[in-house]
Amino acid sequence: MFEFLTGTFLATPVWMWLVFIGVVMTLLVLDLGILHREAREIEVKESLVLSAVYIGLGLAFGFWVWWSFDNLKPEGVGLGGAEAATLYWTGFIVEKTLAMDNVFVIAMIFTYFAVPRIYQHRVLFWGILGVIVLRAIMIGLGATIVAQFSWVLYIFAAFLIFTGIKMWVMADAKPDIANNPLLTFMRRRFNVTNEMHGEKFWVRQPHPTTGKATWFMTPLFLALVLVEVADVIFAVDSVPAIFAITTDPFIVYTSNIFAILGLRALYFALAAMVHRFHYLKYALSVLLVFIGSKIFVADFVFPETGKFPPSLSLSITFVILAAGIAWSLWKTRGGVAVAK
Repeated sequence: MFEFLTGTFLATPVWMWLVFIGVVMTLLVLDLGILHREAREIEVKESLVLSAVYIGLGLAFGFWVWWSFDNLKPEGVGLGGAEAATLYWTGFIVEKTLAMDNVFVIAMIFTYFAVPRIYQHRVLFWGILGVIVLRAIMIGLGATIVAQFSWVLYIFAAFLIFTGIKMWVMADAKPDIANNPLLTFMRRRFNVTNEMHGEKFWVRQPHPTTGKATWFMTPLFLALVLVEVADVIFAVDSVPAIFAITTDPFIVYTSNIFAILGLRALYFALAAMVHRFHYLKYALSVLLVFIGSKIFVADFVFPETGKFPPSLSLSITFVILAAGIAWSLWKTRGGVAVAK
């Protein structure tokens, strides 16, 4: 057992992975299994407190990354503590901000299906569990591909630049949920109820044609499917973004999951004031272009190391996002987004 714990998985001691998994499971059980076990409306004040706690824990974990990379990883293997922590914080901030963009889409999905606030937490509960598993698979595949073919990073970088430019051009476009191809397909191929049935995803009731008892999807289940699909779409941006910051699998996965863990609390905190972040997409687009561009320019600007200094990358990331948030809050100070 001791040999197993001290062994390595993806260049990181197994017991470090187990510590992280233990922390995540504890937070999930405490938040989703105990504090919010029963269906109830979650107020904005409570959500802000929970969001602050999750963000604080996510940032604090960076100090543990610093200490562990300096003291626990095999000497000469991987990054130093300070560099690892800086990369972790950069990844955490980027992923947290991208999660905020995801919140806006989730809010539109809930609005379209008229999901009462009291049932929204159930969708987000299963949504978060699905996200954790999905990101683990995508990051695992990404780490394997990058380890075998390092040139894939340049494809990721080019994709991020393209995505950033596209996000800028389409910043004011809203998703057309009513004409979503997947939603249209599900409504045509499956039995779907027109009304909610409490917090149930499936209900059994007589078929309108045959009269036989048949299983029907509820609008709540359709909302869950679209929330999961939305995360797949956002993961296509966020996973290349984090790999463009660092290729260390432990930092990639931990920063990604810590950013996602507080998504449910973040949703209830921000859903009521989505309009206050009207210009955040522009900051995100600039950030994605920056993250992608530094892969191409690192060899020329920093020939000694061949990579962008983590501390400089973190500083630029913070300035871009802080400017975007500050500008949004200033332009929407009257409560309504100001036209450009």
